[in-house]
Amino acid sequence: MKEEDVQNRIESLFRNQVRNDGRVKNAYLLVDSDKLNIHLNAAAGTTDGSKAHIGQPNHLASVGKLFTAALIGILHERGQLDYDDPVGRYLDADLMRSLHVFKGKDYSDQITIRHLLMQTSGLNDVFYHLWKKKMENPDFRISPRGAIIWGKENLQPKAVPGGRHFYTDTNYFLLGLIIESITKKGFHEVMHELIFKPLDMEHAWLYGLSEPETASDYPTARLYIKGHDLLSIEGIHEIDYAGGSVIAPLKDFLSFMKALVGHRIVKKETLDRMIEDDIPMGFPILGFNYGYSIWKTGTIPLILPREYYCWGCVGVTGAFMFYHPGTESFIIGTFNDFSWRGKALRFMAGKVIKELLQYQEKKGIKTSYS
Repeated sequence: MKEEDVQNRIESLFRNQVRNDGRVKNAYLLVDSDKLNIHLNAAAGTTDGSKAHIGQPNHLASVGKLFTAALIGILHERGQLDYDDPVGRYLDADLMRSLHVFKGKDYSDQITIRHLLMQTSGLNDVFYHLWKKKMENPDFRISPRGAIIWGKENLQPKAVPGGRHFYTDTNYFLLGLIIESITKKGFHEVMHELIFKPLDMEHAWLYGLSEPETASDYPTARLYIKGHDLLSIEGIHEIDYAGGSVIAPLKDFLSFMKALVGHRIVKKETLDRMIEDDIPMGFPILGFNYGYSIWKTGTIPLILPREYYCWGCVGVTGAFMFYHPGTESFIIGTFNDFSWRGKALRFMAGKVIKELLQYQEKKGIKTSYS
């Protein structure tokens, strides 16, 4: 078997998935491994009546959280924050007042930056509540700060800080506000300054908050949540923010992941902590632990063997951005539809990684577990 054979097979599997699901209007897949000499970049479907193209920018939803976590890591290495700092050190008194009141006790001063990164603050999730309000009233507008205030006035926390994992965009809104408080700059400005520009991600930007350094020649791919075209909803970026607003062609997302794995964004010890300081996500995401915005597979005998271990980040629209150490492969893509929020991971592991591992075994190349 040659490199082009496995590459063609993976692309065929991808295109069949899109062809057989009428809900998927456009989808994109990038698989890159220098070790195996595989470099696949594919697009399927259409956007705005035109054939999907690999150069199109994509909004990978909550994959953007890993960019936010990377910014926090940079500030940590610069000595501008510590992971165990209470968030009240960086947020104003009005925002902190009664931020976390659980069963009659105020835990607001016990929330740390680490809790936000690991989704263990215990705070409820404002995103889907505000999404519902936005769908009911398109004129509804709210700032990230306003979203936090709305959440503490209308939602009950789920647990005490550190008590359990509960995935919520609220935590990442707070991280965005902390980044702004420390740097005295807008979240989007810091993202461009510390990540996009150093990595030459010239076509990357934050939806509704900034513009790319160089406009793409191709339209931004459309993505859908419960039948709604996310990018057509005016003001939707206000409930996206630091929870996942990065838009870029997949090759730019690859630049980010290669730099992260290569310790060119944060040092090895920082990345190791981001990966290893984790907590089980629990049902229904069996087999995954969650670090600092990093999803990490565990080992489930017969279902998820050790050689399938990978880490990365996931978006609710069927988006994924992972590194598979065993084949030293980067696997990035999206099916751009909410219906693929779980199936995308199964496709990535059960089909893409499976093909890569089988090819590596046939070539007699040693598998790495580091």
